[in-house]
Amino acid sequence: MSQVLVELLHGKGAHVDPLACIEDVSAELAAQHAAGFPHSIGQLVFHMNYWMSYELRRIRGERPQYPEHAGESFPADPAPLDAQQWDRYRRDLAWFIAELIALAQSPRAELDRQIESTPAATQPQSSNLNSLEAILWQMVAHNSYHTGQIAAIRRALNEWPPKAGSDTW
Repeated sequence: MSQVLVELLHGKGAHVDPLACIEDVSAELAAQHAAGFPHSIGQLVFHMNYWMSYELRRIRGERPQYPEHAGESFPADPAPLDAQQWDRYRRDLAWFIAELIALAQSPRAELDRQIESTPAATQPQSSNLNSLEAILWQMVAHNSYHTGQIAAIRRALNEWPPKAGSDTW
């Protein structure tokens, strides 16, 4: 099972590789808004990084503050990205994914370890949803969803496929 998690975090199968999807994106392109999309590529990468950081802190036993509003997990400043900031977003994305992959390769007992649930969770949580493995699966789904949005934005801006190649649908 952990091998499947590793492959999906890398964007195998039906999932686009999040790193390949943004490797050739300039800061200017990352800051552009496509018609009909509420967020730019840069804002989506910031959001993905926010939640991976949040979950990694929970996994380490910290108690990060759960955002009161969804907007808090997006950049506060909608100003265009500069190249240095965009490079940091991409570097952080790669680092967070590598951390999740390392955790996905943990022994079964570690994958079954229960992680304290978020106090602000609005729905009753099953203990199965609080295991390390369940959190990793959630991150796969979350990253895949937003990477798909990035791919759609790139298509809308006539910037698809990435240099590394990908499905062109």
